[in-house]
Amino acid sequence: MFLKADQTYLRALEPTDLDFLYSLENDTAVWHVGNTLTPYSKFVLEAYLENAALDIYTVKQLRLVICNSNDEAVGAIDLFDFDPLHRRAGVGIVILADHRGNGHAREALQLLLDYCQSKLQLHQVYCSVTATNLPSINLFTQSGFEKVGVRKEWLRTLDGWEDVVEFQRLF
Repeated sequence: MFLKADQTYLRALEPTDLDFLYSLENDTAVWHVGNTLTPYSKFVLEAYLENAALDIYTVKQLRLVICNSNDEAVGAIDLFDFDPLHRRAGVGIVILADHRGNGHAREALQLLLDYCQSKLQLHQVYCSVTATNLPSINLFTQSGFEKVGVRKEWLRTLDGWEDVVEFQRLF
C-alpha cells in the first residue's frame, strides 16, 4: 500500500464510510474549525460520497480516511483549495476523540505531505489552526510547518472570539 506508515494508513472514501462520515461531520466539538453551523444529513453525505472519487484536478479537493492497523477509520485528512497552477493546497485533519494521542495524526500528515510532494508535485501546503489548539499547533510545527501569521479574533465561539494561527510549509 502506497500511503502506509507503521500504525496508520490512508485510503480513499468508500460508500461504506457513510456512518463514519456522519459521526465525524456531526461532531459539534469540531464544528467551529470547519465553520459548520448545522448538522449534515445522511442524504447529503451519500451525495458527497458519490462524488468523492472524482479527480483532485476536477474538484480541487481530496479527502482520505485515516485508518489504524486494525483497519478502523480513526479520522480524515483533507487537501482543499488545490491550486495546480501555483502548486499549493490547504491541509485539514481531524481524529476521532477516542483515537487522539496515538500518533495517527502525525503519521497521516507525513504520508499526505509525501504524497503532495512526490505525486502532486506541490510547492507548498498551508493550514489554519485555532490558537488554543495546542496539540494541532505542535503537530504542524513538528512536521515542518512555519507560523506565518495570526488572524486576530477570527472565529466566533460560544465563549467569545478566538485567534487563528496560519502555518505554511514549503517543499
